[in-house]
Amino acid sequence: SDALKRGSDTPNLQGNTVILVELFSKEDCHLCQEAMAVLHEVRREIPFELEERKIAPGDHFFEKFKEKVPVVFINGEEVFHYRVNKQALREKLRRVQE
Repeated sequence: SDALKRGSDTPNLQGNTVILVELFSKEDCHLCQEAMAVLHEVRREIPFELEERKIAPGDHFFEKFKEKVPVVFINGEEVFHYRVNKQALREKLRRVQE
């Protein structure tokens, strides 16, 4: 399968590539809650692993992302900050699936 040929991807049991979506967020962040809601909604249509990473002062990612949260990565690539566009998210996930 294509997933196996690419090598760096992690195939799941069906042979499909597992997509990892990471949400960098912080406490008391309204936009972060909105982003998480969009991710959960789209995840019902297109399955992916979802990891939320809370950042706080003093950690490496806080300095990098504090002005941009929420920040969303798909398989290590930064794809959104501030707001998650539902349709753009679907398109990006489908491209990764191919």
